[in-house]
Amino acid sequence: MAILANTEILKEIEAGNIVISPFTPDMVGPASVDLRLSNVFRVYKTVRRNMPINDLSDFKVATERVEVKDFFLLIPGETVLGITMERIKLSESICGWLEGRSRFARFGLLVHISASFMQPGIDNHQVLELSNFGPQPLELYPGTRICQFIFERAEGKGKYKGTFQLQTPETF
Repeated sequence: MAILANTEILKEIEAGNIVISPFTPDMVGPASVDLRLSNVFRVYKTVRRNMPINDLSDFKVATERVEVKDFFLLIPGETVLGITMERIKLSESICGWLEGRSRFARFGLLVHISASFMQPGIDNHQVLELSNFGPQPLELYPGTRICQFIFERAEGKGKYKGTFQLQTPETF
């Protein structure tokens, strides 16, 4: 497998193997594509109770959906879920990684805790596990290029058909 540089990313977009909507060429960096934060978040409920973690677990039971107009305030030590404005559709031979941006990591912002790998054949908006590990509250503004998607060619083909295949900000 090889990470795609910007010229290869643009070739794969042209060929329809990577579809990003909405897309502008200025989103493409040297070897990744920047994705923007939407205005929809899922905030963990404050009710203290055990949450079973098994194959039937549903994050929506533990969270409530929030839409913001200006910004979302992420306090130190807090984790919330966000979602990208862009929808990513990959062919069965392209997969990738969702990573934070160093400009925001320097403030203590993590964009994912452990679920950074994106399967071949996905067709959805990316959910972000946003955590503030810094000492100051962070104002998260919708439309900010909050993370980057790194693409790789897979050997062989595969297609993601999981629970989150068609997730969007409306169904998140």
